[in-house]
Amino acid sequence: MWWPGVVALALVSLAVASHTPDEWKSRSIYQLLTDRFATADGSTPGCSLSGYCGGKWSGITKHLDYIKGMGFDAIWISPVVKNTEGGYHGYWMQDMYAVNPYFGDEKELKDLIKACHDQDVWVMVDVVANHVGQVGYDYSSINPFNSSVYYHDCNGCPRDCKIINYSNVPQTEHCRMAGLPDLNQSDTFVSSQLISWISELMKTYDFDGVRIDTVPEVSKDFWPLFQNAIGAYAVGEVYDSRVSFVSGYQGCLDGVLSYPMFYTLRDVFQKTESMYAIQSQIEAYKSSFKDLDLLGNFIDNHDQWRFLCKQCDTQLYKNAIVYTLMAQGIPIIYYGTEQGFNGGQDPANREPLWPTCFNNQTDLYSYIRNVVNFRKQVKAWAYPQEQSYADDNFYAFTRGYTFVALTNGGSHQDYLNHTITHHPYRDGTKLCNIFWPQDCVVVTNGEFDVTLLRGEAKIFTPK
Repeated sequence: MWWPGVVALALVSLAVASHTPDEWKSRSIYQLLTDRFATADGSTPGCSLSGYCGGKWSGITKHLDYIKGMGFDAIWISPVVKNTEGGYHGYWMQDMYAVNPYFGDEKELKDLIKACHDQDVWVMVDVVANHVGQVGYDYSSINPFNSSVYYHDCNGCPRDCKIINYSNVPQTEHCRMAGLPDLNQSDTFVSSQLISWISELMKTYDFDGVRIDTVPEVSKDFWPLFQNAIGAYAVGEVYDSRVSFVSGYQGCLDGVLSYPMFYTLRDVFQKTESMYAIQSQIEAYKSSFKDLDLLGNFIDNHDQWRFLCKQCDTQLYKNAIVYTLMAQGIPIIYYGTEQGFNGGQDPANREPLWPTCFNNQTDLYSYIRNVVNFRKQVKAWAYPQEQSYADDNFYAFTRGYTFVALTNGGSHQDYLNHTITHHPYRDGTKLCNIFWPQDCVVVTNGEFDVTLLRGEAKIFTPK
């Protein structure tokens, strides 16, 4: 158990200095649920997805080679604090100063982080500052927030104090999400404890970055103090499709998860709607966000039906994965993507990974490895994303001298051909496809043709 010192708000600038936002731009993140990734002893228990299944920090340690094998150099793990009953996901805090015994002990958590650092894998920890676990109105078991004075009251809230309208900012910040007791960060004790805790957590375990849950449910005034105490890159969850709303939180935190683009990518690749939507969304992003390179790109996560649940065409999925990994932003791939998991609504999208026996020979595992390693090889993050072509079924862009071609045509599409005239290459440049190096084109008279067969994605690089 760790206990924070008394840290005044005025001293939060003394927080531990870890990896900066700029340093995180080069990383590719593998998101996992600690309880669902790997057991400590290699067993493969069956379980109810609504409760604990048996994943441990030591299990992650033993299978880092599986993650590294795809090229990932960062992991995002579940919240580490002790939870109320049934909090397998980590989001129901009970004791802020104790680790979750279902995941292991302090030493096993430190051993995981050391093993990651020894292999140049950074660790992003998930944290919650908005609410605590399901205890109704009896707070006596919550440490340190064991009194009603530390929570928002229900004045002005809908029935049962629950948030109904997330577009209503006062309601969202004041009332209960899913009935979970809502901390009052305007209370000096609450805010100082949260800020002290996150600073101590970062120092004690040497975490490299932070993912913050339920950001809009807390007043914006609190987040700069919390960010400063983190002392490292932090990316916040602003679960909303509106660019104008989500972008407002990048002024409070280093980055936010790219939810508006997530919805666009689902529309384009899962529902096969027009690819012009990507063009429009990027234009909105450029005029709204402070730094696109600090946004967290994703196509799946623990709160969403998996892509393959509602669209079984793997070619469409591969196109979405390529965009996630190669577009501006820090890419995040959800565990099980490499195994073709297709779970539906939570908790069905939180399947244990161990029944796969950590198979590193699947098509998607190899596909992701190719793209992640290529992104590092060419340092794609160092270059802006420049659109080369867009229409209803084809979208292409460059990152430096890398050319990415995507389609939403799917595996039943015969072929698609386009002539590219907007690009950075000189005549005579030979470009070859990283997925099939024999597939090359030569720039002639300022242009080159791209042909996509049966819904494939292509990434061209100069040979």
